[in-house]
Amino acid sequence: MTFTNIGEWWARREALTPHTIALVDGVTGERLTYAQMRRRIYALATMLTTEFGLSAGDRVALLASNSIEYLEAIFACALMGAIAVPLNWRLTTPELHVILKDCSPRILLYDDTYATRAREVSSSLSAPPRLGSFAQFPDDDAALAERAVPFQTPDGEAIALILYTSGTTGTPKGALLSHRMITWNAINTQISWGLRDNDRTITFAPFFHAGGLNVLTTPLIHLGGTVVLLPTADPATLLRTIAAEQCTLLFAVPTVFQSIMEHPAFATADLTSLRFCVTGGSSCPLPIIHGYAARGLEFRQGYGLTEVGVNCFSLAPEDALRKAGSVGRPVFHSRARVVDAAMNDVADGVVGELVLAGPHLCSGYWRRPEATAEASRGGWWHTGDLVIRDAEGFYSIVGRQKDLYISGGENVYPAEIEALLATHPAIAEVAVIPQPDPRWGEVGLAVVVLRQAGVLTEQDVLAYCDGQLARYKIPKRVAFADTLPRNAMGKVIKTELVARYHQPDHTPEH
Repeated sequence: MTFTNIGEWWARREALTPHTIALVDGVTGERLTYAQMRRRIYALATMLTTEFGLSAGDRVALLASNSIEYLEAIFACALMGAIAVPLNWRLTTPELHVILKDCSPRILLYDDTYATRAREVSSSLSAPPRLGSFAQFPDDDAALAERAVPFQTPDGEAIALILYTSGTTGTPKGALLSHRMITWNAINTQISWGLRDNDRTITFAPFFHAGGLNVLTTPLIHLGGTVVLLPTADPATLLRTIAAEQCTLLFAVPTVFQSIMEHPAFATADLTSLRFCVTGGSSCPLPIIHGYAARGLEFRQGYGLTEVGVNCFSLAPEDALRKAGSVGRPVFHSRARVVDAAMNDVADGVVGELVLAGPHLCSGYWRRPEATAEASRGGWWHTGDLVIRDAEGFYSIVGRQKDLYISGGENVYPAEIEALLATHPAIAEVAVIPQPDPRWGEVGLAVVVLRQAGVLTEQDVLAYCDGQLARYKIPKRVAFADTLPRNAMGKVIKTELVARYHQPDHTPEH
């Protein structure tokens, strides 16, 4: 059996649905069919091979904003057996240097916005990659396209992408995403979320994150849907684009859904085309779910990680309110367990670590055999996420193992406290972090962003928890902030908060 490498998806789509619009540039309005995209990708693959000397296994770094050319580059690399490495454009030149030194790319491709950064980081390396601009791409060159010879990966295990983790807790690790993994993530998404070949979505999450590439973009391309590309998550632009392009699906992290909901145009925007919204990255606060429900919109809550595929669980719309806070049940081609430290299954209702198995897992970490062995021990991928499964088989994330802190011998899961405080109408955002305490070991600090400054005091926040949380779970301090530090996918960077508020507190009552 010969596995279809993901670069060949476009030839299969051209044979099946050549005239369907595959990609739309949401800024310029450019629209390309599957047939046109196939020719562009195959032509680019030929150019990279003949003019840039690209070979199978070579790494190709990408420094750019979301665009049609960006996807061309990723799929052209895959077609020829090379490995695309999307770079986080929010990183500084020294931070990019660390990643490029780690993956040793042969080529660094960039768009005009990042031309200067690309030259700077390239020149900082002892073995600089060859530079190439998106402006050099050959577009729709049928003669050049016909010269492309697709790479063969009989079992699909060849690596298509290296996606670097955010590095918020140390040196970034490069997760290895194979052709097999990306394909099975697409299949799982289509089956478990009920995607259709006439679905249309907007992708604005950056391609250097798995959410931008693999929540809806690659599954819809595999299925033959349409993807509208935008460079940012501007609420007004998103609302206009949903209506103009008649989008049927919308993926965003909760913070983006909140910003859309709070925009003045939300109440009157035409959202009738949307079948459902997809959210993940963190638990979706109930006020957001209720706010969209008031507009007749349903949510599919999901769960995933770069290393295990971004679509491992799905919560159906009919369960969105009944099981609010849950990520749902495992997708069709996945196995999930909740285990203790000895890899024993725990009972329903007991907190344990989520471990996963299935064809949607990554192949480990680039040049990190020890980290790979640690994460995949026992034949299961250890996610580091703490979960509870209920009697109906629904899973809920209660926190990260690294976020868990122990106060007076009791485990405290910040996600539980954050979920409660997020229901307060005056609180816009909240993050709970531990602080050292001489009596209890650690106690909680709630960092709160208010919708209107000064409307709550520290005692007001703590009183809201009283009677709803055990006393050892209630934070002992509250700090008010204008914003919370977030990465490009909208996740709170708690290490920054820990560093900012690292100060021993007085010994409070427990």
